[in-house]
Amino acid sequence: MPAKDAGPAPSRVVVCRDCCCGSPKLPGVDHAAQTARLRAEVPVRISECLDVCDQANVIVVQPSAAGRAAGARPVWLGLVNDPDATEDIVTWVRAGGPGVAPRPDILDLYAFTPPRRTARS
Repeated sequence: MPAKDAGPAPSRVVVCRDCCCGSPKLPGVDHAAQTARLRAEVPVRISECLDVCDQANVIVVQPSAAGRAAGARPVWLGLVNDPDATEDIVTWVRAGGPGVAPRPDILDLYAFTPPRRTARS
């Protein structure tokens, strides 16, 4: 994990690693290397299933405190299955992430709106 400072909370990523994301269901993807690369550069939290399996591998970029103050919301990225996409995410998060740094145009190809969760009765 990158060194922590006393500054405001940075932008961070949530990486889905459960039933589809991070599994052999996506052959040829080095999930461990992707997670390690992200962890080497930015704060990472591993999540269980985020319920968007059709978008595997899913990474959610959460805004920093400054990004939230600017009105930014989490950005959901799906089908993040190659090292170049991972590098684009690292570069964006290190620059400040949502609400602070403009999202690279290439990441628009991965961005999606997750379905709304409804209460189960």
